[in-house]
Amino acid sequence: MSYYMKRFMRISLLVTVLFNFFSFVHAQVNSDTLLPTNQKGITIKHTYYTLSYSEADKQAEWVAYYLTPASINGLQKRSSKFLPDPLLSNPVGSNSYTKSGYDRGHLCPAADMKLNAVAMTESFYMSNMSPQVPALNRGIWSKLEDKVRDWALEKNGLYVVTGPLLNKSCGTVNQKITVPCAYYKMVFKQTKTGVEAIAFLLPNAGSTQLLKQFVVSIDYIEALTGIDFFANLPDSEEEKFESRVLTNNWQWN
Repeated sequence: MSYYMKRFMRISLLVTVLFNFFSFVHAQVNSDTLLPTNQKGITIKHTYYTLSYSEADKQAEWVAYYLTPASINGLQKRSSKFLPDPLLSNPVGSNSYTKSGYDRGHLCPAADMKLNAVAMTESFYMSNMSPQVPALNRGIWSKLEDKVRDWALEKNGLYVVTGPLLNKSCGTVNQKITVPCAYYKMVFKQTKTGVEAIAFLLPNAGSTQLLKQFVVSIDYIEALTGIDFFANLPDSEEEKFESRVLTNNWQWN
């Protein structure tokens, strides 16, 4: 291969990387206007996602980010190195779940953060973890994460919010980390014709049911958590999609 061809390929790769990076950051900045309110936590903003951290529960009450095809198709390898969150004064340690019987369950999945090393590293902060029953984390929850990535690719990006239900405890890990009884995940897409949104609520347990069986309204999750998930949108616009339970705008196969 000639010198000029090699140089052309390097420049093309650099342009692609920069385009993907700035597209992702632009999407993240725009998604900041959609951030939920805080009920129990304080807002912590990382480069590629934002969370509301509940010190009382030692985990996030919600994690929000814009999921792009560039991040899903990124080449960054999985880290698997769990780290205390450097932005917290009293962070959970990486070994806090040892011998608890619970997985360090990602709220923002590592597979959603393959854009670069920073994104991957941030996804392994312990503030992004919640104690999940292994049968949930490695089973139907993993299937839901896969499905959301499919939808993000199909729709060229989605806004995602995920969190545990912290208003009721199903135990603790090491007497300090709340074990949630259930988890929610919702995705949101503004289109030329309106808003497409769907929300799920899954118990912290394994299940063989179809994902469709866990679809609920956003209003229902707001009632359970006390969180306003789209507080910056006009009330009239929120009402159009938060009360509905629609599955026909989403590909299930």
